[in-house]
Amino acid sequence: MGEQSQSFVAEFILLSLSQDLQTQILLFILFLIIYLLIVLGNLLIIILIFMDSPLHMPMYFFLSNLSFSDLCFSTNVVPQVLALLGNRKMISFLGCMTQMIVFLLLGGTECTLLVAMSYDGYVAVCKPLHYSTIMTQQVCLQLAVASWASGAFVSLVDTTFTFQLPYGQNIINHYFCEPLALLRLASADTYSTEMAIFVMGVAILLAPVSLILVSYWHVISTVIQMQSGEGRLKAFSTCGSHLIVTVLFYGSGIFTYMQPNSKTTKEWGKMISLFYIVATPMLNPIICSLKNKDVKGAFRKLTGRKTFSQRQ
Repeated sequence: MGEQSQSFVAEFILLSLSQDLQTQILLFILFLIIYLLIVLGNLLIIILIFMDSPLHMPMYFFLSNLSFSDLCFSTNVVPQVLALLGNRKMISFLGCMTQMIVFLLLGGTECTLLVAMSYDGYVAVCKPLHYSTIMTQQVCLQLAVASWASGAFVSLVDTTFTFQLPYGQNIINHYFCEPLALLRLASADTYSTEMAIFVMGVAILLAPVSLILVSYWHVISTVIQMQSGEGRLKAFSTCGSHLIVTVLFYGSGIFTYMQPNSKTTKEWGKMISLFYIVATPMLNPIICSLKNKDVKGAFRKLTGRKTFSQRQ
């Protein structure tokens, strides 16, 4: 017994969202449709921003990074969910580790990207005359690199602490290799790992959302003082879109990772995680981009160009 508790398991068994066959079929169809929407929506945003020169601006540069992150984020997990609903429940130890590394990398990156986007909005609204000198191509690139680097750092720390533990059980009460779900299987004391995850959560969730709230405080104060009703409406529309995405992503992330007791199995934790796994990646293209006039114009130009070439 003691020898088994100190050994690492070769593979894990993941639990599906439902054990009922009819519900599994419905969920499979639903998740497949959602995943296709995520892929098509985010790929479309990336292609439009890459091909249309008027969209080569800081705001859309960050949006393209966000879309790429969302696309990879869902691709890392949703195919696993579809496999579970198709009764393939096993995942190797290495596969589980890889999934967690990618999950934490992209999740941390998106947290920091949302801060970069809020800073861009702050400069655009509060310092419009200095926008071009502040948000230079070099600054945008540095912010993007910092976002991906912060995600990589969080992933490295959390994954290292999580997989240094011995696991005597191999049934994960989740639909993917999520850090807190894995901790419940550990056969050793998890206090240091829980503290490491908590500290990283504060650094990548609470600190960035605080910066976003401060930037929005300044933005709202500036917008209220605007004389132009049209300018006020445009500013609120742009910032409102970003705020919705922020609330959905950070709200579900904070709700999941800032809980004091990670050992207690909570079924609703799976449901909450669906917000940042599938809901935000699906809604981001609609909320942030597809309702934007510039993006709509780029889409019309792209479809018009294809129609014209087909006629020729």
